[in-house]
Order: sequence, then C-alpha cells, then structure tokens
Amino acid sequence: MTSPQKRKGDAAELEVARLLHDLTGWPVRRKLGAGRTDDEGDLEGIPDTVVQVANWADINRAIRQKPVEAEQQRHNAAATFAVTLIRLRGGMWRAVLTPEQLCTLLREAITP
Repeated sequence: MTSPQKRKGDAAELEVARLLHDLTGWPVRRKLGAGRTDDEGDLEGIPDTVVQVANWADINRAIRQKPVEAEQQRHNAAATFAVTLIRLRGGMWRAVLTPEQLCTLLREAITP
C-alpha cells in the first residue's frame, strides 16, 4: 500500500504532465525511479529538460530544496535545462528556477 504523500506526489506529477502536454502538445509523462542516486527528474517529454514536481505543504522548503535537486537531476540526465514546478495553495502551479538555471535558459534562448 502506498503512503498518502506518495499518492499526493504521484497525482501532482500526473497533473503537471497533463498541464505541460496541454500547453506544448508534447507527449509528457511521468518517469519511474524517483529517489535513486541517478534520478533524472519526475517527467519526460520536454526536450533536453529535467522537470521536478513538488506539492508540499511547506512551499518555502520546496522552493529552497527542489530546484537544487533538479539541478543534480539535470546533471544526471546530461540535459541542458532544469525546472521545478511547485503547487501553491489554491492549486496554482509556478515554475521555479535557480539564477543559474534561468541564465542558462536565457543564454540558450538568444543563441542563434
């Protein structure tokens, strides 16, 4: 039997996968193997990007911790980009990046 937190996390990942699919048209889906030392993020289907999903009661802790974990996962996956989607109270999602992740995105966006 799975714990309530695991079910909550699984549901959040499915919700974000649907959201990103709806917004991009890409076939985004959950990845298996969370918590492994070679973890490569929660979702797949966004090109060259690791996606971490957090639906925690302590939003500030999620903002501090999850983007750092996403960066390690980006390294594991040899991807260029990493992003963390965090659920806010009320059900809204926000994408959170470290300054380094943001600057990588910006540099790549303007490189011909």
